[in-house]
Amino acid sequence: MPFTKQTIDDIDVRDKRALVRVDLNVPVADDTGEIRDDSRIRAVLPTVRRLLDRGASVVLCAHFGRPKGQVVESLRLAPVRVRLNELLDIDVVDAGGPTGDRPAAVSAALEPGQVALLENVRFDPREERNDAGMARELASLADLYVNDAFGTAHRAHASTAGVADHLPAVAGLLMARELEMLGTVLGSPHRPVVAIIGGAKVSDKIAVLTHLAKNVDVILVGGGMSAAFLRAQGFAGGLAEVTRAEMGAARELLDSPKPLVMVPVDVMAAESFAADAEAGAVPAQNVPDNRQVLDIGPKTAELYATEISRAGTVIWNGPMGVHEWDQFAAGTHAVARAVAGNTAAVTVVGGGSTAEVVGLLGLRDRITHVSTGGGASLEFLEGKTLPGIAALRDR
Repeated sequence: MPFTKQTIDDIDVRDKRALVRVDLNVPVADDTGEIRDDSRIRAVLPTVRRLLDRGASVVLCAHFGRPKGQVVESLRLAPVRVRLNELLDIDVVDAGGPTGDRPAAVSAALEPGQVALLENVRFDPREERNDAGMARELASLADLYVNDAFGTAHRAHASTAGVADHLPAVAGLLMARELEMLGTVLGSPHRPVVAIIGGAKVSDKIAVLTHLAKNVDVILVGGGMSAAFLRAQGFAGGLAEVTRAEMGAARELLDSPKPLVMVPVDVMAAESFAADAEAGAVPAQNVPDNRQVLDIGPKTAELYATEISRAGTVIWNGPMGVHEWDQFAAGTHAVARAVAGNTAAVTVVGGGSTAEVVGLLGLRDRITHVSTGGGASLEFLEGKTLPGIAALRDR
């Protein structure tokens, strides 16, 4: 699955203003508003620096949280702009807006080598409607458009897709890296290919599982959706609610000659869905009816680690349990360490909570690629066409 879109290296950017869509939706502390993890900010720096080094000026646009088309003071991008100042070691101009007179004036005054940041694009109610008028306003700020926000590439919004109708549109370096890595693990991987898929429900991941089944050799199942696979094998599965459709989908995957689908042999079962719930490891085929599965068990973690160690390519999306709670984090942490430990394999970790775990454990540098996109990487793994990517120029 070769990368077919133009990037910033394919066009002349000297003396041009580049409108660069980036993903700066970083986690912040509820009480102080301080940025807890700036990895998404750091991820876009290579694109910004490349554009500046080649004589362009840059207008950054991004969303933050879900303000639903209204100005929400706690969702302003000021803390992100301060962090950008520090990381780029230049004064990032507050362009205001995200639309209106001030962004137009600021962008018009930019000199090559300067950077400005628009206010949260989701403060404008037209953004998520992919409003043509807003797309034109954003396009008027620049000479070219660069999408470096893989995390929002699955959204057809004014700043991710609509603006590309009005400007030459190319991929940033991060976007190119995301597409190259995900395309490689699906199109021309080193074998065997092991996919680790977790999450709460089979219905959330069934399209991913079905698409991956055509391309991978082994699927390791974790998370709450394990219950559907246990029920499909005739076991109780505990308290979890499993629909007939979910059980049927699990059964179909288990019955397929390829890939090998591995289901937990033991699980951490708890009396209630709570961080301090009484819990213990039980055989997967004997989960009591009054308990629910909140993590894979130690025997399963060991089996999965062995399978991961044999892989030539590993794709991981979704935790093995409720990893936010310490007593149900062991399975997810064991899998993370196993993935990081297979240094001979190409390892790709999907975004969202899976990427957060890898970062929390300090394992990012030992993973081939940690995606910045949660929903976007999922839809890519489903085989969907992402609007933000489709809008870019083909090579």
